[in-house]
Amino acid sequence: MSRPPLPLNALRAFEAAARHQNLTRAALELHVSQAALSHQIRKLEDTLGIRLFHRLPRGVALSDEAVALYPVLNEAFDRIAAALNRASSTAQREVVSLGAVGTFVNGWLLPRLTGFEADHPGIDLRLSTHNNRIDLASEGLDAAIRFGHGDWQGLECTPIADTRFAPVCAPSVVHRLRVPQDLAALPLLRSYREDEWPRWFEAAGIDGVEARGAVFDSSLALAGAAAAGAGIALLPLTMFGRDLREGRLVEPFDIGIDLGRYWFTQLRSRPEREPVKQLRLWLQAQNALTPVAP
Repeated sequence: MSRPPLPLNALRAFEAAARHQNLTRAALELHVSQAALSHQIRKLEDTLGIRLFHRLPRGVALSDEAVALYPVLNEAFDRIAAALNRASSTAQREVVSLGAVGTFVNGWLLPRLTGFEADHPGIDLRLSTHNNRIDLASEGLDAAIRFGHGDWQGLECTPIADTRFAPVCAPSVVHRLRVPQDLAALPLLRSYREDEWPRWFEAAGIDGVEARGAVFDSSLALAGAAAAGAGIALLPLTMFGRDLREGRLVEPFDIGIDLGRYWFTQLRSRPEREPVKQLRLWLQAQNALTPVAP
């Protein structure tokens, strides 16, 4: 829908005069003379073909038409002012673009995000999720959180969190698992890291069991399938603490393995900006790492 030309100066003059019901105070607010303000109001009246004010000995009174017009303009100017304030506030904040493994975002970062925002109101954090395969340079990210051993080429890697991996399943399935050998009779859901189940079998002292089950590229999808009773998933327990506490998932055996850590990664070729450094230091300060034994 096309818009007719809007006499914005005249509309501002009318809105201020209607709000104050006094031309002198309206003129002072807009930093114009009373004569200039009156001229703008007369111009608006001529454009609309209506009378907006009745002059009184002290101040002005709104006409019926002005009573209908004023709240619409008042709300519109308030919304414009709010939008400009938001734009100005965003422009003054430092943007940090962070890619992160979806499991880490949902299971660890989101519950703590309000704490980061409270500690760093000047940082505008832009989050995107990935499945541990990401290219910082091509995707225009300042940093990425990924899972592994911190040996990615060309990256500066800072460990920020670790977790124990262990089998989990739905409550409806757990009665079928009395000993670890019982896993051989059930679907074992897998990630694209093919060594996970063999390493757990080794830790549990089991030989001859082959993992057979659907393959997922996301631990979140693995957890959802396990919770639905589709099989047993080998998951990072720290990232699914809420599901375990609330009973959607159950850990049948107290046998866990270490498969890696979550790392804050940056390009070595790119200087670390101050807001990125603040994010890194905040993540390190959360004490999510198991102390290394001397």
